[in-house]
Amino acid sequence: MSIRLLSKDEPVLIVIDVQEKLLTHIAQKETVLENLEKLIKFMHIIKIPIIITEQYPKGLGPTVPEVKSLIPDSKPIEKLEFSCFGSQEFKKALEKTGKKTLILAGIEAHICVTQTAIEGLENGYRIYVVEDATSSRTLQDKVTAINRMRQNGATIVSTEMLIYELLKKARTPEFKESLKLIK
Repeated sequence: MSIRLLSKDEPVLIVIDVQEKLLTHIAQKETVLENLEKLIKFMHIIKIPIIITEQYPKGLGPTVPEVKSLIPDSKPIEKLEFSCFGSQEFKKALEKTGKKTLILAGIEAHICVTQTAIEGLENGYRIYVVEDATSSRTLQDKVTAINRMRQNGATIVSTEMLIYELLKKARTPEFKESLKLIK
């Protein structure tokens, strides 16, 4: 795979399992939530599709209101499998977008995010993991997950890095609207 910058017509954002009973135990949860909110708002500005998942919502609760309220028209895909690719409903939703580049964010980094990233890479997807919008219950698990995903070929980015990479230039309507999120 050649090294190149990401363009806004390529990706889909996958928000993985940001659920009530999980988020309360996540390391740096305030930062993760703040960056997820920025990411989702930015994806709306530049019109990138968003898929949202929930791991066993009967036990772990629904997606947190701060995230769900930003994607009101998107019904979360319920799953029991740790990798999103284990869900037929997820694969159908992804196929419907026609995208081959996935931007992953959510929890937990060392379980569902890592397994989704690796399975995505195995299936020929280009994977970007938003490091500051992804976490685990412990920072050690997060660090280990980020390292493993990087070693397997995922590109690790920050929220702001991704926003500027997709914007490409200043003085556009999208840039002006996005500044409100960054400043």
